[in-house]
Amino acid sequence: MDTQENTNVTSSESCHAGDERKSHHSDKVKKNLINRLNRIEGQVRGVKGLIEKDTYCDDVLNQIASIQSALNGVGKLLLEQHMKSCVVDRFQDGDKEVIDELLITMSKLIK
Repeated sequence: MDTQENTNVTSSESCHAGDERKSHHSDKVKKNLINRLNRIEGQVRGVKGLIEKDTYCDDVLNQIASIQSALNGVGKLLLEQHMKSCVVDRFQDGDKEVIDELLITMSKLIK
């Protein structure tokens, strides 16, 4: 993961405004995430095509492994951004529940 692509958010932005929860990724990070997801979407369509063409199972499984790895990369980038912005902001504001929320999310990601 290229950490140079990560940009700090300004203090005027907030993840938690009342009941509404929103991210505030920089345009560069958002574009990176969207590009990755577009590639993954294409890979998934490709796997569907392989199955329709009765491609050898091992070849399909290797493509699925590639997709899972790409999704893990998106998850890692999102997690890093979330920890550097939302989690830090909420913790500094005295919201200790954010740690439990983060632990639950991380547990889901590493299943």
